[in-house]
Amino acid sequence: MSETPAAASGSSLHTAGDLLDLIRTGRAATRTDLQRLTGLSRTAVGARVAALARAGLVVHGDESVSTGGRPPGTLLFNADAGVVLAAAIGRSRSQLAVFDLEGRELAGDTSDHEVGISADSLMPRLIDRLRTMLDGLPPVPVLGVGVSLPGVVDPVRLVSVDSPVMGGWDGVPLEPYFREVTDAPVFLANDADVLAEAELFGGTPFRDLLVVKASTGLGLGVVADGSVLTGHLGAAGEIGHTRTEAGDLPCRCGNTGCLEAIAAGWALVNAFNDSGREAGHIRDLVGFALAGDAVARKLLRDSGRRLGEVLAVAINLLNPEAVVIGGDMGQAFEVYAAGVRESVYARSTALATRDLQFLPSAQGDSAGLVGCAALAVKHVLSPTAVDARLADAESAETLVV
Repeated sequence: MSETPAAASGSSLHTAGDLLDLIRTGRAATRTDLQRLTGLSRTAVGARVAALARAGLVVHGDESVSTGGRPPGTLLFNADAGVVLAAAIGRSRSQLAVFDLEGRELAGDTSDHEVGISADSLMPRLIDRLRTMLDGLPPVPVLGVGVSLPGVVDPVRLVSVDSPVMGGWDGVPLEPYFREVTDAPVFLANDADVLAEAELFGGTPFRDLLVVKASTGLGLGVVADGSVLTGHLGAAGEIGHTRTEAGDLPCRCGNTGCLEAIAAGWALVNAFNDSGREAGHIRDLVGFALAGDAVARKLLRDSGRRLGEVLAVAINLLNPEAVVIGGDMGQAFEVYAAGVRESVYARSTALATRDLQFLPSAQGDSAGLVGCAALAVKHVLSPTAVDARLADAESAETLVV
């Protein structure tokens, strides 16, 4: 089926930002493509492409084979026009990286930190590490910063909200810390949602999927029709604090009977240590499981079963095409997913599971970082943001003149 040009003149319907989106996503490679897809005149397309080229967002590649008349030059998105910073901050580990605008990692590192560390103690360290990374790269503008934290976050105020994981971080604005290294906009999401962003950024073929973050805590990223759903107050996907058959077992959130109390990484580590073995973190327990430790493998499979019991409800409600399992426990995918499948197939409807696929995270241990980068890129390269940037540049040129 051929694509239909925009109705009317299109001049007010297709901005330079819209054209960049067509080029960046591979739907258009020449000015002729842009005219055909938008209905804009050659002059209008030329003016918009020129603005994008001045901003460094579009470059001209080798000329395409002509179908007659003047050969149309190939238009390429310039992924080197800027970078985004990514900061995946967890309970005991932080991952940082610099990415280009197509998601290629240019620099990065991972470091552990003490559990319960305050924002004022940790954030300056992270900023110093980011500054060092940038100093080691050729000068290029930072266009945005993507950040993730465990638990519920407020993406408008850029704060953690009532997190049982990051004690002392609630209500602490993160943006001022990043102002030490860049004036670029900061975007915040929870750690499960950025895993979902990573799947979308990586080109998943699925438009409806559930992305599980199974680590110290449990979270769920929900993708519907190709978009991550965060909910009215950002609390969508808080699957770990769904009440289950855990009875009166205390959860770290202060309630009792939560799924996390019997299936989260912290609960599994406690159970593993109670068996006479020793693990300091869920990553240690996963390592034991991969090495064949029977107790660790049983704990992971049982955790998967418990998660699957709750996940089955979400599958019945949302009918996803796939369930992606990421996080530390996702590194032992075969063991963990076996438990999840067992409960899901037992509790979900036959129709909801008929075509359902269970998959490991495509990005592996880097999924959180890639998701943070994807979050930033999604915002800074949106048509609205691109148009605003071009308008600012034009105003600055006018002032200089």
